Amino acid sequence: MRDARLQKANSGPTTADSTKSMEREVARLLIETLNLERAPEDIAPDAPLFYDGLGLDSIDALELALAISQRYGVTISSEDEMNRSIFQSLRSLAAHIERHRVQ
Repeated sequence: MRDARLQKANSGPTTADSTKSMEREVARLLIETLNLERAPEDIAPDAPLFYDGLGLDSIDALELALAISQRYGVTISSEDEMNRSIFQSLRSLAAHIERHRVQ
């Protein structure tokens, strides 16, 4: 039993840890790119990014898409039908980047 716990503890980061790490990384990118005056941990992962959430607008989305392309190699086209769901929240944006990033 003890060996199984040690093996699990030493098996590296979990998917949940990886997800949270990516969310923090994208939150930092959001803050840097858009010059937001808040800390990354102040951005709730499921809160809306636009309107009543962080209050982002379409220009912010364009700037953020460019920064994502430069940092992660993920292209988000302004004509993409999925943009509403991609930019829904920090969590959805981080998940999209994680799935499509150039390693």
